[in-house]
Amino acid sequence: MKTDKSERLFTEAVEIIPGGVNSPVRAFQAVGGSPRFIDRAEKQYIYDVDGNEYIDYIGSWGPMILGHKNEQVQVAVQEAIDKGLSFGAATEIEVEMAKLICDIVPSIEMIRMVNSGTEAVMSAIRVARGYTARNKVIKFEGCYHGHADAMLVKAGSGVMTSGVPDSAGVPAGCAEDTLTAVYNNLESVEKLFVENTGEIASLIVEPIAANMGVILPQEGFLQGLREICTREGALLIFDEVITGFRLQLEGASGYFGIKPDLITYGKIIGGGMPVGAYGGRKDVMQVVSPVGAVYQAGTLSGNPVAMRAGITQLRILKDHPEIYRKINGYGERLRSGLRDLVKKYEIPCVVNGIGSLSCIFFTKEPVVDYVSAKTSDTIMFGRYFNHMLNKGHYIGPSQFEAIFLSAAHTEEDIHRFLEDAEEFFKQC
Repeated sequence: MKTDKSERLFTEAVEIIPGGVNSPVRAFQAVGGSPRFIDRAEKQYIYDVDGNEYIDYIGSWGPMILGHKNEQVQVAVQEAIDKGLSFGAATEIEVEMAKLICDIVPSIEMIRMVNSGTEAVMSAIRVARGYTARNKVIKFEGCYHGHADAMLVKAGSGVMTSGVPDSAGVPAGCAEDTLTAVYNNLESVEKLFVENTGEIASLIVEPIAANMGVILPQEGFLQGLREICTREGALLIFDEVITGFRLQLEGASGYFGIKPDLITYGKIIGGGMPVGAYGGRKDVMQVVSPVGAVYQAGTLSGNPVAMRAGITQLRILKDHPEIYRKINGYGERLRSGLRDLVKKYEIPCVVNGIGSLSCIFFTKEPVVDYVSAKTSDTIMFGRYFNHMLNKGHYIGPSQFEAIFLSAAHTEEDIHRFLEDAEEFFKQC
């Protein structure tokens, strides 16, 4: 596999961009080697600047649920561009998008568009504090909620990969009201509420923890969080930047039958373009300016091009429920195949996942939280990653990221993935 141009670009990039990349996990530091510089994408494939073709299992970290360059989305974006790129004013498409999401997700009565998942989380937490007149927030070890100061406390995703649980440059005062609990452990949550009676504004959780690999909530965990928050007068926030409109149309809240007070979304509602949103109960959302006293603004919020891309994708998903049956079926086929292989070759691995989200952990023990995820052999994962990359499979360059499937993937793609994974396991 030729990589000359990617390597040359990376050499140039490290001189003018920190680490040579604009988001840390792209740097390949956790797996070795130089990152591939991507030139274009189509359906389930991406192509790098050296002309190499890969089956893409990242999908821009989740939003390309229809695959790359979906024809209907492309046409919609081109039509929107013809009208202008940005107005900084209200548009009809924003109203259409808000109505569609409120129609799809039962727990959302009002919604506000922003520009990223990070911004959505930051805003939702501010709303929770404004609504409750309390300051403290509970998050879970290993759950990633963007790079806002208050959330970089035992975070997942790229922060977890680098081995740095917090970030320099975050003043102690910004994080002192952030409390951390153990995912899948209700006792740790109860303890924090007892120790901080009447002070906790909200609890934020990835209903499926997808930034420390993929970790499912154990039976009763999410319901327990709902009951605790209701009892204590704190708002329950579901971070559905990963699971929203991917796990199923109604997201994790619909899948598990839990009604959070607020939900945050990311780029999936923009068809992969830079978009985010937060929404929930009407009485909570009405504390947001200009109606209420909680200020939040954004010049590019509700950008008409991104809204058109997103609403087109969401309407396709709404009109074609068979898409979820297809991608979830492929996900189960991938996981069962991997489980068969690790059993056959007696490899110390755990395969987690649900629907179209999957992850293989190189560890012997069940992975149910941050501590058990960290037992993974990241050196072994690096070997696995590079083997699969050289075979033409583009997966996340970190042990702690998910595999994402799209409607563009095929049975043959899954078969090829398992064949090439078996070749790796044979060598172990």
